[in-house]
Amino acid sequence: MNKDLEMDDSNSPGLEMYQLISELYPICRSITGDGVRKTLQIVQHHIPLETYEVPTGTAVYDWLVPKEWNIHDAYVKDQNGHKVIDFQSSNLHILNYSIPIHKTVPLAELKQHLFTLPDYPDWIPYRTSYYEETWGFCLTHHTLQDLTEGDYEVYIDSSLKEGHLTYSEYFIPGSTPDEVLFSCHTCHPSLCNDNLSGIALATYLAKNLSSRSSLRYSYRFIFIPGTIGSITWLSRNEDRIHHIKHGLVIAGVGNSGSLTYKKSRRGNTEIDRAVTHVLQHSGDNYTVNDFSPYGYDERQYCSPGFNLPIGSLTRTPFGTYPEYHTSADNLEFVNQTYLADSFAKYLAIINLLEHNQTYLNTNPKCEPQLGTRGLYTTLGGKQTTPDDRMAILWV
Repeated sequence: MNKDLEMDDSNSPGLEMYQLISELYPICRSITGDGVRKTLQIVQHHIPLETYEVPTGTAVYDWLVPKEWNIHDAYVKDQNGHKVIDFQSSNLHILNYSIPIHKTVPLAELKQHLFTLPDYPDWIPYRTSYYEETWGFCLTHHTLQDLTEGDYEVYIDSSLKEGHLTYSEYFIPGSTPDEVLFSCHTCHPSLCNDNLSGIALATYLAKNLSSRSSLRYSYRFIFIPGTIGSITWLSRNEDRIHHIKHGLVIAGVGNSGSLTYKKSRRGNTEIDRAVTHVLQHSGDNYTVNDFSPYGYDERQYCSPGFNLPIGSLTRTPFGTYPEYHTSADNLEFVNQTYLADSFAKYLAIINLLEHNQTYLNTNPKCEPQLGTRGLYTTLGGKQTTPDDRMAILWV
């Protein structure tokens, strides 16, 4: 790789990123609520954030900002009062956005609200019900198989009421108003690769850029809940979308898989070429995929009404590794070495964008007077022209 694009390994933030992931890991997040606010408060210890609160019911294109959800406790107790499912042991145990409930139900009814992974019986799945009010629990399949006939106490101490959707931004001005947008989702609970790794990488990229003495582009980092967050952000910032010249959605950047780039919908923008160039010259395995309307928030930024030059750079793509959206996406699944590698690749892309310029001929009409510039021999009439002078003439 070009030396200008390399990163000094001695300054690798892999360990610091991993430590931030570890700090954020216990928090129960969702698309709204106090878990998101607490997460953003921790990120604000590293970079200055401007936080916005958008009220429930706010119209954002074809969507409405939903009610705010918060949870304090949840469990299922068997006939002996033993907690067979306990939110306090893993926040993945709760169906995210479950309504409050406290009642006793028979096993047959309870099973209608339980979610497991039979193929991975020791893992807890991550499931949500954002836009249909219901309740449920996630558990290992082994635990489900151990449940015996009888009545079970179901308790969910949650709230679903008028509130706000919370997101944050960090803007770093450059010498031009042209922007590079970095977006990461903040809505997942205790899942490390998806997407605590994205939050950590965005944070440390922002720290790196804020320490530079000069930047060509302005950089905007947004920390938003998935889907509804990007839709909300776009609806509130439509008047300045024209400033965005490049962008990347950051997710799943901490596991051992090789990097995968999903192109913008346009497919041949400068960011598409820059990412592909960096990956091609990295010496590492990589994959480049065409755009599809399923995935992370790039599908909102690239929707026909915006069609922004924004792709998504991850490691192993979502849904293609078994740990995805399960309790196995834990602190052992991500690694500081791969976090540092992702950081280095993102920095290389930024440096390429910063220095990617086209030289314009300021004297295109006839050849310039080379002699007055000391670039032409004082003695004319020769039958041959040196190679260096021919190169100048071609330029």
